[in-house]
Amino acid sequence: MDTPDFLVFTPVPSKRRRADGWTPDAQRRFVAELGRGASVSEAARAVHLSRQTAHALRSRSGGEGFAAAWDAAQAFARTLPRLKNAPGTSFGGVDTLLVPRTYRGRLIGFALRPDYQHANRQLFRLDRLCEKGRAGSGDAR
Repeated sequence: MDTPDFLVFTPVPSKRRRADGWTPDAQRRFVAELGRGASVSEAARAVHLSRQTAHALRSRSGGEGFAAAWDAAQAFARTLPRLKNAPGTSFGGVDTLLVPRTYRGRLIGFALRPDYQHANRQLFRLDRLCEKGRAGSGDAR
């Protein structure tokens, strides 16, 4: 599978070289996370940076390519729910993720994987709601 168009962009140039900043690799990984369907906060967290600095990088001079890739990745991610409902992509009611696959540091394609983490978060939320309901009924007695 070819590299998606949204991952082919010119990274925002940096005046200072920082190993923990918005390196070209971090910018591409951030855009890849957006393409998977992650929110801006989740994508920034995945590259160990903040949502605020992502927005600052987007609006920086020279950040037009990054901004265009950002928008294209989010547009691509909006098409993913159709993949989730496609025949053969169901994992027993568990949502699916489009996970990038790399070989020797280069993106070679994407794979569909079950999103068990999302399912566990939903179960945890249901457990908390049930506990609240039990606590509320105990107080009423």
